[in-house]
Amino acid sequence: MRPLIYLQSRRTQLKRVIALSIPAILAEISSMVMQYIDAAMVGSLGANASASIGLVSTSTWLMGGLCISTATGYSVQAAHLIGASRESDARNVFRQGIITALCIGILLCLFGTSISHGLPRWLGGDPLIIADAESYFFIYACALPAVQMRQLAGSMLQCSGNMRTPSMLNAMMCGFDVIFNWLFIFPDHHLPFGLTIPGANMGVAGAALGTTLAEWVTAFLMMYAAAIRSDKLRLTSKGQWRPTRECSSRAARIAIPLAFEHTVLCGAQIASTKIVAPLGTISIAANSLAVTAESLCYMPGYGIASAATTLVGQSLGARDRDQAREFARLSVGLAVFLMTITAGLMFLLAPLVFRILTPDPAVQELGVHVLRIEAFAEPLFAVSIAAAGAMRGAGDTLVLSILNLASMWGVRITAAALLAPHLGLTGVWIAMCGELCIRGILFLIRHLRELGQLIHDGIRLRLHRLFEIAVHLLALDLR
Repeated sequence: MRPLIYLQSRRTQLKRVIALSIPAILAEISSMVMQYIDAAMVGSLGANASASIGLVSTSTWLMGGLCISTATGYSVQAAHLIGASRESDARNVFRQGIITALCIGILLCLFGTSISHGLPRWLGGDPLIIADAESYFFIYACALPAVQMRQLAGSMLQCSGNMRTPSMLNAMMCGFDVIFNWLFIFPDHHLPFGLTIPGANMGVAGAALGTTLAEWVTAFLMMYAAAIRSDKLRLTSKGQWRPTRECSSRAARIAIPLAFEHTVLCGAQIASTKIVAPLGTISIAANSLAVTAESLCYMPGYGIASAATTLVGQSLGARDRDQAREFARLSVGLAVFLMTITAGLMFLLAPLVFRILTPDPAVQELGVHVLRIEAFAEPLFAVSIAAAGAMRGAGDTLVLSILNLASMWGVRITAAALLAPHLGLTGVWIAMCGELCIRGILFLIRHLRELGQLIHDGIRLRLHRLFEIAVHLLALDLR
């Protein structure tokens, strides 16, 4: 009977992983669709427009990553408290997170706007694309307070077990972005029956403005859902708004290594951009669009990672370490399975994807070539994504940062710098593929060590029980 009970328990846990993953995966799909539509809209303006956004895209990812770090520092605490049925304490963590996130969002905004003028030049951009790149990054930086609050509220909802609401709102943000882009990027739109809808004809700056407005609208809706509508998080009653030392120190222990991780990853991507920039506008555009196209592969992984963070965090809050490890293993296995399928689809559909993203034949040809190289790394990339989500749920962000540091800077950047002068953009993507495989192996080793520890604990527990039984039988004999 015990194997049957174990299988039933495992099936139940897998259903929970899938149930929480599906809304998050749908959110990733909507985000991917938004990126594809954005890329197609801007790509229709020509290779220079795509290259101007691609030049600063890694810098925008860095800013967004720092926002995620702050949000995670508080949302993981909330997951542990909710798992322990301490919902009032979770609400206090949310309150303190709002104050901290608002301050950090404003500081990031001020920093981003102050460096926007010199950043494209420092990255080595072509003079033809520098002006557009400057305006895009400046406008995006104005959205950072909204990005920070949206990330905090969304993470809090996810860690409370509500994956549906943030997923729906993120999907709505994609819709807002498309509409705003349509209005701001292009000139007047002449529709049938003599109807004309005015357009701002702002080009690349219009794409940034559309994204910024979409972020602000979604941030207000996300905060309303978390602070007013959520049963577990609503802030309608009295509570602790002033940051406490205990909550702040716990948030710092989680967020600082995670911020370091994002800085390492995005810093390496910025360095990679600097390596790609001298290769010319075609390479910059193909690189940027290929990164967008690759999201077809890894969107299931990040959705599952969000579910893993919630399930592992709540299990540890309930002091059930075995269940937390089981959720981590199931999440990794599911991510590898799905991302292997999407990698195959990406390899087959790469030409069609690039025909959608850009009309430039040179960009299409180069983009398809490098994208197919990356497909071979996706299964191991899935391991690193899902395992990282589980580690965040456990609050184990320091090891995560160290592994990423060793992988990105020790492998990707070094190899890309050596290969780019000889193989061009192909060399950069070969380096990326190799690095993702090595990163996945590092996370797999870490994951298998956790599995080995679980097996060791199980054997030790059984031996302890056998010893107790033997002692009990011996006592009966002595009587």
